[in-house]
Amino acid sequence: MSDTASKPNLIRAGEHSSHDAGRWSFSHPLNPASQVDGLALSRLVGLERVAVNLIRVPAGKESFAYHAHAAEEEWIYVISGRGIAEIDDEEHEVGPGDFMGFPAPSVAHHMRNPFPEDLVYLSGGEVLAVEVADFPRHGKRQVRIGEKIAMHDLATAEGFGPLEKP
Repeated sequence: MSDTASKPNLIRAGEHSSHDAGRWSFSHPLNPASQVDGLALSRLVGLERVAVNLIRVPAGKESFAYHAHAAEEEWIYVISGRGIAEIDDEEHEVGPGDFMGFPAPSVAHHMRNPFPEDLVYLSGGEVLAVEVADFPRHGKRQVRIGEKIAMHDLATAEGFGPLEKP
């Protein structure tokens, strides 16, 4: 059982800095330019089936790696700064108030920040028990089951033929 009963339902803007438990930093292993600092807002209030994160991508850095989701829907809302959204091999400059949505199965997408100011956005989506994400520029597939994540090289993966019916 979760500890949602012990979580507050309201986190005020001035309280964000006091919630170190919800803070995280990440650099994606497939992208050396990746640097993301985040605050897991949804976790601070006990949400488990949806994720909402406050994301900061420093100037000159990138979010994760160009990827597509098989099952989980995702969205991004830009709060401040500017960035380049790569969506299905097209580049779009984005800024405050711009919203992106990626219904599942999604097209590949990624955020870059080539500008001198930090890019800050809200990002969220579903949290399913199982998710598969493809990284088409790297020929990789990630499979997440619960908290366990495995990365597979698609070039060396063995196919699984059609199932025979009894």
